[in-house]
Amino acid sequence: MSQPTARPRLHYAWIAAGVTFFTLLAAAGARATPGVILLPLGNEFQWSRATVSGIVSINIFLYGLIGPFAAALYQRFGLRRTMVAAMALLTLGYGLSTVATQYWQFVVLWGFAVGAGSGLAATVLGAAVANRWFTERRGLVMGLLTASTATGQLIFLPSLASAVTSHDNWRAAPWIVAGATLLAIPVIWWLMRDDPRDVGLRPYGETGPVETAAPRATGNPAKYAMRVLFEAVRVRDFWLLAGSFFVCGASTNGLIGTHMVAAAFDCGIPEVRAASLLAVMGLFDLVGTTASGWLSDRYNCRYLLFGYYSLRGISLLFLPTALLGPVAGLGVFAIFYGLDWIATVPPTVKLTAEVFDREKAGIVFGWVVAAHQVGAAFAAYGAGALRTVTGSYTFAFFSAGALCVIAALIVLPIGKARRLGPQPAAA
Repeated sequence: MSQPTARPRLHYAWIAAGVTFFTLLAAAGARATPGVILLPLGNEFQWSRATVSGIVSINIFLYGLIGPFAAALYQRFGLRRTMVAAMALLTLGYGLSTVATQYWQFVVLWGFAVGAGSGLAATVLGAAVANRWFTERRGLVMGLLTASTATGQLIFLPSLASAVTSHDNWRAAPWIVAGATLLAIPVIWWLMRDDPRDVGLRPYGETGPVETAAPRATGNPAKYAMRVLFEAVRVRDFWLLAGSFFVCGASTNGLIGTHMVAAAFDCGIPEVRAASLLAVMGLFDLVGTTASGWLSDRYNCRYLLFGYYSLRGISLLFLPTALLGPVAGLGVFAIFYGLDWIATVPPTVKLTAEVFDREKAGIVFGWVVAAHQVGAAFAAYGAGALRTVTGSYTFAFFSAGALCVIAALIVLPIGKARRLGPQPAAA
């Protein structure tokens, strides 16, 4: 008489989360690269900070704009295929950029190809995996997947800066990133699954018989994403979530992620040391964001966001002094700011899920992330333009700090307005 097959001790949800972590980590290298090569690229082609920042701002803007459509693509084509497409775009974009010589070529490759690839493998992906594979520990998993960006910085930034400096050639950085994203493709195809039902399981934390696999979404993903947007804009909380995340983007990857190395160089700090400073921030953000996910499962997310934005604003107001003062001041900033870098993501994801129904929450969060990247693109270009005009980043840092204080106040009423209820599915 045959014995029933024992279920594996490790739920496959953790394997899916691990593959997603690895994918987001590789994509983080792509997003870290512009901050390292901003100066040498401009020097080689005799482009100003504002000119180079224009390429980066297109990249960041498209990275955010893709988010809601990426969420619809996950439903239409599945997680695995979309993740592979993202890594292929990043590999091609950065690989071909090493032979580019014209400004428009960088706009196409870095601005559009890398921007789109980054958008397909971004925070929205982490939210989709956490919501689809986990019922318990969802906040913790979202924190870990969000923290993969910080881990990517920790791994990539010092090596990218060292490679660029030792070879005296900015092209060394794109080659490293292209290799990492190429390596991710077979890992995703081999191990990633679209849904727990694909491996005969329920989401982690749920019990009972496995449900029949739901049919994959049909119809035009772009139309569905736009329809969800038109419904969401009628809810006040959407504007509060999007507005606060606009500030989040402006004060993180748009400003610090893009211009911190250049700002430190202006103050006499070597590029490799400045990149190492960003890596230290990434290390502390790994701790801070993971802890934020744990806290989001237990405490009021509005108050968490109030604290995060307030502390970030204070740290940005302190940064100009830290750059001109003793090295210890920068160390304090790296720890203080690093713990808070993207700790805002897990509570924002949870608040979005509380306000909007589960079917639409992923796409709504994609639009919230789009607002994040609009803010990041605004800061990436604006800070470069201010540096070109004034010769300093001080005003950019002060402005971002003030915006964070405003964001801390607007998150408090979230969740007290009407919800976006379930609507009939698109045909």
